[in-house]
Amino acid sequence: MKILKSHFLQCLLLVSVLFLSCSKDDNDENPTLDQDLLIANSQIDYANEVDFNSGLEIANDNSVYTARNNSNFETFNSNCATITVDNANPGEFPKTFTIDFGTACTYNGITRSGTLTITFSDYVINYGSTMTIVRGNDYYINGRKLEGTIVYQNETTNSSIPQWSRTITNGKMTTLTGGVFTFSGTWTTQQTAGAGTLTLGDNIYEIISGTHTINRPNGTTLTMTVLETLVKKYACNYISQGKLDLQGTFLDGVLDYGDNTCDNQASYTHSNNQVFPINL
Repeated sequence: MKILKSHFLQCLLLVSVLFLSCSKDDNDENPTLDQDLLIANSQIDYANEVDFNSGLEIANDNSVYTARNNSNFETFNSNCATITVDNANPGEFPKTFTIDFGTACTYNGITRSGTLTITFSDYVINYGSTMTIVRGNDYYINGRKLEGTIVYQNETTNSSIPQWSRTITNGKMTTLTGGVFTFSGTWTTQQTAGAGTLTLGDNIYEIISGTHTINRPNGTTLTMTVLETLVKKYACNYISQGKLDLQGTFLDGVLDYGDNTCDNQASYTHSNNQVFPINL
């Protein structure tokens, strides 16, 4: 199997990924599917982190993160989104916020449209609480349509290191060119910095374990397992450090997010030591 995978990636270096393909044993499988899955994985992770930040901003701005006396339900870290809440009484749960990004709302380099609903069962920091993010049928991030439900459940056992599980169900992304990817899985995330402050800017999150799977309608798949802890700073739109083990129909290697620099660069190293740059 590794020989087959190596062959496909070698062909990928020699031909145009847009127009040509290579084959093995008369199997005309297009090797760009491997690259497509790599890119889709990065875009899906990016979208998930963007929406997680939105949930934290909503919670922090509206006294849902901790039991602080703040009943303002109009603030959001954007100048073009409209926010509503079904229950404006402080301290009462569940509480569902709807964020309407309209047809095009750009903030911090991210353009979104459509609606996102975020439901809190309790204060985010309380053990057992859930934050449920549901993407509307019209929800887009940077032109890509995102669907599905993400549930964060508080599993904190040490108050100085908050911890959540993140489970994605019915995940679906439609790319700019119409490609469709479905995805699901569960991560375990810890907050390793900023837990003692009331601001979000110094928060750092680490994804310490978990597995996600991406599928394409033609049957190609990619399973990602945390190999080295992934680092996500609230102040950065991207995962900046850590490694994923990738196993797929053709892929067999490691995705490396880098040296903790906040940028959109990563690299994939195949099992034959070939390295491919990835733009997140």
